[in-house]
Amino acid sequence: MAEQPFLNKIALVTGSGRGIGRAIALRLAEGGADVCVNYVRNQAQAEEVVAQIQALGRRAFAVRANVGKTEDIDKLFDAVQEQFGGLDIFINNAASGFNRPALEQKVSGWDFTQNVNARALLFAAQRAVPLMSARGGGYIVSISSPGGQRVMPDYVAVGASKAALEALTRYLAVELAGRNIVVNAVSPGLVETDALQFFSSLKDGQVIPRAGANTPAGRLATPEDVAGVVAFLCTPAAAMIRGQIIVVDGGYTLTVPM
Repeated sequence: MAEQPFLNKIALVTGSGRGIGRAIALRLAEGGADVCVNYVRNQAQAEEVVAQIQALGRRAFAVRANVGKTEDIDKLFDAVQEQFGGLDIFINNAASGFNRPALEQKVSGWDFTQNVNARALLFAAQRAVPLMSARGGGYIVSISSPGGQRVMPDYVAVGASKAALEALTRYLAVELAGRNIVVNAVSPGLVETDALQFFSSLKDGQVIPRAGANTPAGRLATPEDVAGVVAFLCTPAAAMIRGQIIVVDGGYTLTVPM
């Protein structure tokens, strides 16, 4: 029987209908967790993830909620409390944004990006903490981006939101340590998702091979690579890792293009 470090644990993964969020939700379920799947647009994808989790013998349900809206955050956590009665693991994965040069960024795009990518963590954490405290503690892991530390083309709004998310990770890690809640973040580089494959097809079809060739590990990270690190951060073995931003990119950001 496979090891199940999350047996009888309750997890919420935002943006888990596809991509990295889906891989994280499935990894936690494979480890024994019951999972709340969150989505905004594609209900069919979310329900497919729910069915996969249930096929593993775990409980799961889907909630449509836009974490950029505080009323939807309340709706999401109310559903978790009603269905599962508590929470052990919160994965803050949902992200969005408007990519434009700084001088072309609009107020609406800026606010939308900050609300989904940064503000959501703060107010979701406020709802998660009582549910975790009632069960003796828990884990919060957010998904960041290299743009939180480095300058990327047309990425000013998303980059600033991810920098804020990383700062929040550090502040929450300190403030929640006394409640036995471990807070960290994972920063993947380019990840080989369906979205990236579609983007590559619109270009010259060489985006993924070229990025892989420039990665010391010899390939891009997969959603499953990211999910494995996230899952580790939600185990007692990672208890002394606090407020850290763990880069999962095969060494891509270590090199300087010549």
